Amino acid sequence: MPVLTDLGTRGWAVAMRLAAPFHPKAKAAVQGRKGVWERLEAQRERLQGCIWMHSASVGEFEQGLPVLEAIKAQHPDVPVLLTFYSPSGYEARKQHPIADHVEYLPQDSRSNAERLCSLIKPRTVLWVRYEFWYHYLTTFRRRQIPTFLLSATFRPEQPFFRWYGGPWRRMLNCFERIFVQDTRSQELLTDLGVRHVLHTGDTRFDRVAGIAGKGGSVPLAHAFHRAYDAPLLIAGSTWPTDERLLAEALGQMRKAPRLLLVPHEPTEANVQRSMQGMPPPVARWTEVAAQLEPGARPNGGPNDDDPLFARTLVMDTTGLLARAYQHADIAYVGGGFSGGIHSVLEAAAWGLPVIFGPDHHKFHEAQGLMDADAAVEVRTAEDLARVLTRWMEHPQERLLAGLAAKRYVQDMAGATERTLPAVLSVLAGQRA
Repeated sequence: MPVLTDLGTRGWAVAMRLAAPFHPKAKAAVQGRKGVWERLEAQRERLQGCIWMHSASVGEFEQGLPVLEAIKAQHPDVPVLLTFYSPSGYEARKQHPIADHVEYLPQDSRSNAERLCSLIKPRTVLWVRYEFWYHYLTTFRRRQIPTFLLSATFRPEQPFFRWYGGPWRRMLNCFERIFVQDTRSQELLTDLGVRHVLHTGDTRFDRVAGIAGKGGSVPLAHAFHRAYDAPLLIAGSTWPTDERLLAEALGQMRKAPRLLLVPHEPTEANVQRSMQGMPPPVARWTEVAAQLEPGARPNGGPNDDDPLFARTLVMDTTGLLARAYQHADIAYVGGGFSGGIHSVLEAAAWGLPVIFGPDHHKFHEAQGLMDADAAVEVRTAEDLARVLTRWMEHPQERLLAGLAAKRYVQDMAGATERTLPAVLSVLAGQRA
């Protein structure tokens, strides 16, 4: 396993460097890791005895954050190191206030793992959901650093459960506790003889419920919603296939909702693409924001001078989607045609009925929302137009679906409270 891991890791690093001149994400990953050790060395004293949380990207970070916040509430003086694998995660959260330092995870090798552990001497390590890096995990175990896997899910097709999965199964034994989202994951691990597994649920429910509970308006989204008498559809984290589907569906409708479109990655190229083909007039978020004085609201009916006259508003900034959902009537969540849906829970927490594409089978919350009559899967533009038309013409049905979505999130919350005791007992010097 170490030899194969090393070959794979080095091969991936070479591939990223070769792709960097042609691929923005590869370039960001390569550039971002330059100087990683100098930056970590500069933070050595500040990070001694830290809580180290590692996430692949933003979604996983949001999943681990409720646990980290709960720990910090009881241990406010313990420093925090956040590491990310992806550039999108690092860029989105590099200034997060909970962290003393945010960094890229150095390449997985025994020397790097030993060097980083020697440098910061972590008090405990939180790994989130899918992260399995052989040398880091085995180093944590050799050094007896308590390590926890948060909100994990397991499926029978994963290497852990195959005939060749011995090395993968050894990684499972590097964790103090494995906290899983569902009973199926717990059963799969128990069948392997893994006893240090607890079914605690999904901490994302706590995260989105917390965001909704805190409120905090997004003024431009509120103004766009209230400008004219038409329901607002927020399409969040969209990919090109989602946008083509939306454009076709809205074009079929006799009376379409207004649209706030939020591309998954709001680069200039993606924003320009997103603005094409959508119901006109189409406006850009930052340009509309610049035209509105603080606290301004549209008055009167639609007119060419009104910056909120647009039928479609494309968000070209990040960090607002989770709160912007509160100002909508219906949510479409992207990714269901591109490898897997994004967070349906962010919308559901605000009491919105949710629509998404068919690629959602790895996401139990999607099925949970459908079972609760709070979400609908669509495969074609005709499907989408039909659902939108029904919810627009029957607002009571739309309202009931939204209430069911909110109730589902509230009923599923509580994973953080079930996870916390085992972690805190270790921080207090007692093995859980």
